[in-house]
Amino acid sequence: MKIPENVKVYELPSSTFWFDEDGILHSIAKKAPPQTLEEAKKTMAHFLEITGGKKFCMLSDSTESPPVNKEMRDYAAEVIPQVAKAIAIISRSSVGRMAANLFFSLKKQPYPVRFFENEHDAREWLKQYL
Repeated sequence: MKIPENVKVYELPSSTFWFDEDGILHSIAKKAPPQTLEEAKKTMAHFLEITGGKKFCMLSDSTESPPVNKEMRDYAAEVIPQVAKAIAIISRSSVGRMAANLFFSLKKQPYPVRFFENEHDAREWLKQYL
């Protein structure tokens, strides 16, 4: 994904994100070491401050996502439903796809999740949940 020039961009330790004109949150995972649970909680608190704790549709590029341990998967399964209406995931790497597939196959989520080959198809799918 490319960051548009006309949006406010937010930087977190594990990702870069912005909202598009439809209100879809676009997130690009950074190539970074896996976070500890304590770091993830701080990151999530900052994320909630930025987003106002509202639910949104999310398009995530997980290409650079590191694999996560069970503790982190459990935490994500607890907090993501608080902010996600639907999540579309794209990845250009087998590791990124594997990490996302592992999380979503082990933890059934109360929101729709789908994998895509490209950003356009992912955005079109997400629009039904706006």
